[in-house]
Amino acid sequence: MLCNALVSGLLMGGVYASVAIGLTLIFGVMNIINFAHGSFMMLGMYVAYWLFIWPGLPPYISLFASFLVLFFLGAIIHKFIIRHSSDGQNVLLITLGIMLFLDNLAAFLWTPDYRSIEIPAFSKSFFIGYLAINIPRLIAFIFAVLLTVGLYIFLKTTITGKSIRAISDSIEGAQSVGINIRRISLISFAIGAGCVGAAGAVVTPFHSISPSVGLVFVIIAFVVVVLGGMGNFWGTFFGGLIVGLGESLGAMYLPGSLQQFFIYFIFILILLFRPQGILGGKRA
Repeated sequence: MLCNALVSGLLMGGVYASVAIGLTLIFGVMNIINFAHGSFMMLGMYVAYWLFIWPGLPPYISLFASFLVLFFLGAIIHKFIIRHSSDGQNVLLITLGIMLFLDNLAAFLWTPDYRSIEIPAFSKSFFIGYLAINIPRLIAFIFAVLLTVGLYIFLKTTITGKSIRAISDSIEGAQSVGINIRRISLISFAIGAGCVGAAGAVVTPFHSISPSVGLVFVIIAFVVVVLGGMGNFWGTFFGGLIVGLGESLGAMYLPGSLQQFFIYFIFILILLFRPQGILGGKRA
């Protein structure tokens, strides 16, 4: 039972990491507290759902459509709303308003009913000895690894990625070498929204879809980002694993009302003794 709980926790941790990886780009690199991040994920889930209902595309293919839809939505929101406010508290309230608007719009368009996607070929588990491994969660875990590696390579090797890193280090320094701050900030926000939209599509085979689903994930995503270190992608990945393991062990050894105890206990310890996160630098 313990081994199965550990495996289940690691796989779920990969899910949390895939949700938080876009947030660490927005929150850790751009210093924008984006409460609408969970709502972006919710919209990505609905894109995958309707593409599954109408043309019959499985979520593992429609995740590219979810990425593109949320990428352009994130770019529009940043261009016409976010970029016009330079104050951190104002941006926080703006993203909170965007979250409420998107959640209520989804409830109006698609009702608050829970929906789900069932893919028989991917709805089973396979066994390695006594270990039961859920196939959809394993795919989501692999997706989290690929997404982390992809973003890491993007930031390290591309001109746009290096510009994003330059802005995160020093806006004034980036401006002095001719980097277009507005353009790069818009791209960063759009990529973060697109990543969580794709993550939403990946989790639809094993998680119900509703207008309120984003609220649950956005809280955990903030915990994961702070645990791993703001702006650190590998820290976010390992932070997701820690949260997943804490949740799984909490469900095994504690009453249902205390299931999240391990997660927030570790979170408080990190804030007290290493506020920059597990892999965060002193600057963070």
